[in-house]
Amino acid sequence: MTITVFGIPNCDTVRKARRFLDDHAIDYDFHDVREQPLPLETLQTWLQQVGRNTLINKRSTSWRELSDEEKQLLDDVIAVQLLQRFPTLMKRPVLQQHEQLLVGFKAADWQQALGL
Repeated sequence: MTITVFGIPNCDTVRKARRFLDDHAIDYDFHDVREQPLPLETLQTWLQQVGRNTLINKRSTSWRELSDEEKQLLDDVIAVQLLQRFPTLMKRPVLQQHEQLLVGFKAADWQQALGL
């Protein structure tokens, strides 16, 4: 079972999620989205799976720094472009296990998804 956690290492929620996985002795790969930006295809697939409103963190500093025009014109194409330019715009963490995708961290959801 391959599990990958996507996020940034200094995010408190990402730290909680990683600690949760470590506490449950679950092997996973960590992908720092700042150091290794996500490919266009991955972002497009994720948007199709979970939608813009789930993947884009509208409470983030990155969102607040966008121009009003960028916020108003937000469709999937623009969302992908913004996520590539500003990886911290992504709600974190994202857990990917095969085709399953969980956005954000809620221990109960992760327990269920991981069969704990």
